[in-house]
Amino acid sequence: MTFEIRWPDGAVASCYSPSLVMHDYLVEGADYPLAEFVDRSTTALRVASERVAARYGFACTSAMQQESEIVAVAGRYPGGTVRVLEMFPPLPAPETAPASGSGSASASEAVS
Repeated sequence: MTFEIRWPDGAVASCYSPSLVMHDYLVEGADYPLAEFVDRSTTALRVASERVAARYGFACTSAMQQESEIVAVAGRYPGGTVRVLEMFPPLPAPETAPASGSGSASASEAVS
């Protein structure tokens, strides 16, 4: 997935993660204090890399590179906020439960 951010000076950057886990740590349209953004994004990228390692047997070098770039660029700023402009792909919309009495399985029954 990609996530686009605006640094404190207005510069825009496109970032990459091998996992949608970024959605667990960042919210599209949200502003984060610089240190919090670095903490959230690097934690998420480490989790993403670990997921790749669990599935394929090796860490994701792209996630590690992106983490390194975020830390390096953030080091140029004394503070400020980072805005998450866009996250793609977005999380899928949650399915709605069928109307009562439709004979379909409930959402809790459908997920095991």
